[in-house]
Amino acid sequence: MRTFFAKYKPYYKSNLSLALPVVISQLGHTLVHAASSVIVGHFAGTAQLAAVSLVNSVFMIVLVVGLGVSYGLTPNIAQENGRGNQDECGRLLANSLLINVATSILLFVLVYFGSMLAIDHLDQSPEVVAYAKPYLLLLAFSIIPLMLFSSFKQFTEGLGFTKRAMMISIWGNVLNIVLGIILVKGLLGIRPMGVEGVGWSTLVDRCVMAVAMGWNVFRSIRFKPYLKHFALSSIDQVRALRIFRIGAPVALQSVFEVGAFSGAAILVGTIGAVEQAAHQVAMNLASMTFMMASGIGSAAAIKTGHNLGSYNLKELRLSALSSYHIMLLFMSVTALAFVCLNHLLPWAYTSDSQVIATAGQLLLIAGLFQLFDGGQVVGLGILRGMGDVNAPTVMTFLAYWVAGLPLSYLLGIEAGLGATGVWIGLTFGLLIAAILLFIRFNRQSKLLEARYAVSA
Repeated sequence: MRTFFAKYKPYYKSNLSLALPVVISQLGHTLVHAASSVIVGHFAGTAQLAAVSLVNSVFMIVLVVGLGVSYGLTPNIAQENGRGNQDECGRLLANSLLINVATSILLFVLVYFGSMLAIDHLDQSPEVVAYAKPYLLLLAFSIIPLMLFSSFKQFTEGLGFTKRAMMISIWGNVLNIVLGIILVKGLLGIRPMGVEGVGWSTLVDRCVMAVAMGWNVFRSIRFKPYLKHFALSSIDQVRALRIFRIGAPVALQSVFEVGAFSGAAILVGTIGAVEQAAHQVAMNLASMTFMMASGIGSAAAIKTGHNLGSYNLKELRLSALSSYHIMLLFMSVTALAFVCLNHLLPWAYTSDSQVIATAGQLLLIAGLFQLFDGGQVVGLGILRGMGDVNAPTVMTFLAYWVAGLPLSYLLGIEAGLGATGVWIGLTFGLLIAAILLFIRFNRQSKLLEARYAVSA
């Protein structure tokens, strides 16, 4: 064990120093939805909490498409930075902003003319749907400032500067929570707005974060050398396609996973409002730990891209494996917390005893769920840093839509196991994804080492 630890110790330190700010920043996306659930659950009741669950299930697909497209910038920046090519980084940022703004507008239009109509035909409670629609529209508009924020965030993180996005995310979430309580509860002379209030607080929060992140990038001295060639004239088809060729498959990977989870939420919603609210509580808790693992995966993508750009292929493999180790340790701790505190954690969201009891059962499954979820997201991050995105996209489709979701339907609906059966199916899909992605990483990293050895 001492030899093993000594081998990886430098990589643990390096990866953690990069990953921790990314983890906190990534967690911010989930905390927005978690805060919405907590505020609505305590101040607006079970029906409106179920509306949050329904909207998050629909909107999460839109969110991950946008964020997935924006992630195409990070490995490209990391690789160019590894090569010492600062001028190209500014050109890539200009192209990323264009792609992200266009994508966000398209996503808003799709929600406005698609999801707002489709939500009436998902066999959900009419009361829940009535509460859900205004909230969904506000979240859809908030994707525009969120994508602007993500452009600047991915640029700075690709260069290895992760703390500023973390701080902006922290203060943004504080603003979101304070505004959410004021608007939902109806304080300071404002009428109580219920679930619609958290929609407004999220929109304001994301606008403030976009402005703050953009201001930091353009005003900070540390980024001046990278922005010398940031201009409209830098936008061209070659660079845009270079970003999109990574971002689009990453978005698809996220869609396959989150789409399966959204499908599972809709399945649970056909069982009853209590089960749907319990699913939302358990999924919120699992999503917070997932976003922490996602931060580790994002840091792994940055390190992998930098090592690939500088042709440090041995370092690439050792650094990537250390990211797996960090993830396994962290997710084991959170899994233990879910199992030991399964009936206590749901109290943070609601006082409904039926919802708490059902959510407690789901958290027992989430304990195992954690390890596989962390494994697949770190695997995707490492492969993204290597520029390997097409094969992993196929793997995630097979894991979630061929294996996981059908099993969720069979166990949850056909076999009558309810929400528990749905979650068992999801866990199986995550297991398949984690195994396939690790096998892919192991094979590709060894091939890169062999090719470099021959060329050298």
